[in-house]
Amino acid sequence: MNITYIIAMQAEAEPFIEHFGVQEVPDFFSPLPCRLYRADIAVTSGEPVRLNIVCNGQQHGSDLVGCEAASVATLAAIEKLHPDIVINSGTCGAFRADGADIARVYIGNSCMFHDRRVPGDDRWGTQALGNYPVWSGAETLAHTLGLDMAKVTTGSSLDMQPCDLQIIRENGGRLKDMEGAAVAFVCSLMGVPVMFVKSVTDLCDGGAETYEEFSRNLSKACRALKEVNIRVIDYIATHRLA
Repeated sequence: MNITYIIAMQAEAEPFIEHFGVQEVPDFFSPLPCRLYRADIAVTSGEPVRLNIVCNGQQHGSDLVGCEAASVATLAAIEKLHPDIVINSGTCGAFRADGADIARVYIGNSCMFHDRRVPGDDRWGTQALGNYPVWSGAETLAHTLGLDMAKVTTGSSLDMQPCDLQIIRENGGRLKDMEGAAVAFVCSLMGVPVMFVKSVTDLCDGGAETYEEFSRNLSKACRALKEVNIRVIDYIATHRLA
């Protein structure tokens, strides 16, 4: 079983990397900045797992976040690693009004873009929003592991404009990130199942400044991600992918 994670920030991946003791494969994606960490791991039951953790990498001294970097990393990972499933794991914003809490972890039940405003007929609008499906086993996984599901919406900015919020709410979005739909877009083109594991760093309707709240809660949210991802890997290794 080949499970490949796409993770934007090194801080989001580090607890995961340390837990499994995965080793970096230097320059695997060169000249791209993406970084690969790989290990073969045993699980409670089921087939062994080839675990690939792909980080977007850095440029100008900072992690490459956002849709462009996620698209590049996902395409490169699929072409070179041939995963059975791609998992986009990372942090997100959420809404207190929906019952969200800091470091609460969700499984995505679908994914869309919230800031691609393309006028025109339904075909243009459908393409702009995306509304990509997730791996068919995600709902059963979430139920078995006792995790809530929510729709992931993706934009290229950390902040949220009123028009973004309108699109999110009109389309049932509950989680706001900067990579998910880009990962799902590439997976849809390449025919690879995708799922999302997202941990809340900031509350979009909580009144706090987004970057400060994100920075304050990043470490806590990433530790929660690690604990859930350990269980996710064990689950997927013991169940066939539909």
